[in-house]
Amino acid sequence: MTDMTYTRMGNSGLVVSRLALGTMTFTHGSDWIPGVAKVGLSDAQRMVDVALDGGINFFDAADGYSNGEAEDILGKTLKGKRNDAVICTKLGFRQSDRITDAGLSRGHILSSVDGCLKRLDTDWVDLLVLHKTDFTTPLEETLSTLQTVIDAGKVRHIGVSNWPAWKVAQAVQLQRDNNMSQFVAGQYLYNAVSRDIEMDILRMGAELGIGLMAWSPLAGGLLTGKYDLNKLEDSEGRLAEGDFLQVSREQAQAAITALTAAAEAHNATPAQIAQAWILNKRRDHTVIIGASKLSQLESGIATANIVLSEGEMATLDAAAVPGRRYPEWFDDMMKDELFAKVLA
Repeated sequence: MTDMTYTRMGNSGLVVSRLALGTMTFTHGSDWIPGVAKVGLSDAQRMVDVALDGGINFFDAADGYSNGEAEDILGKTLKGKRNDAVICTKLGFRQSDRITDAGLSRGHILSSVDGCLKRLDTDWVDLLVLHKTDFTTPLEETLSTLQTVIDAGKVRHIGVSNWPAWKVAQAVQLQRDNNMSQFVAGQYLYNAVSRDIEMDILRMGAELGIGLMAWSPLAGGLLTGKYDLNKLEDSEGRLAEGDFLQVSREQAQAAITALTAAAEAHNATPAQIAQAWILNKRRDHTVIIGASKLSQLESGIATANIVLSEGEMATLDAAAVPGRRYPEWFDDMMKDELFAKVLA
């Protein structure tokens, strides 16, 4: 039995399960990413049903996943169950060879939203996330267009993915200054060995009311412990295609060792502990779990019940500490100096 936990997405009233089922693996047969997209309609239907039965109400898609096929499959699997689901989808990546068919321009956003709704077979999406930055389109144009689709009832909440912190802060200020709906979600790479966002993205989110949707919580499968870190290129998994996540193998080994030890204490797997680590970091964190097999989904759902002690969290945190960058280390030094003077 799984007791799913829920949270509000950022500074909004949108209630989501802290685990989201990612649909990157869903496909009708596209050769988009062969090692990843391999779940057909019938298997996807079983996954969605199991997710709903396990308390997951949050589903993540994108118009770029298998050229829109993932959205189409998700829409079909949720037929008759739309009100039980919170659907997040993303846009921004190139959709065709047509020069205007990419980015965050007004025209592309409007046409993309309509395409997403059609494929998902729904009148609205609960959360629309901008999948990438677009430094050629004026930010004001992008934000005003998002407000247009919100006012039309096609989109209820908005967020970003893979944006630098300064760009998000700039956008939120424009939204506030112009009485626009604000970003409430940030979808970012985050796991026990890929922790770059701890420096500024997570701090920014806490200040601005932007909740985290962590993607690749297992570092592309690396944190399952099933890979030989010295022979990744000889494996059969997706990491054999290249180190897309740019993970330090030394830190990865340290993290895997710590995850394995915690897993033994909880009668769990390293993968489950890796996902639970993110959930235990902060109450408003959500984790996107992807699966190519039903057993992987069931294993992921079970992480909702894993509570790690302060000692276990400290050990996992210390295993792969991200390098401190300037001005972070300078800021910390000044805090220590100020604190010392106050106590003197």
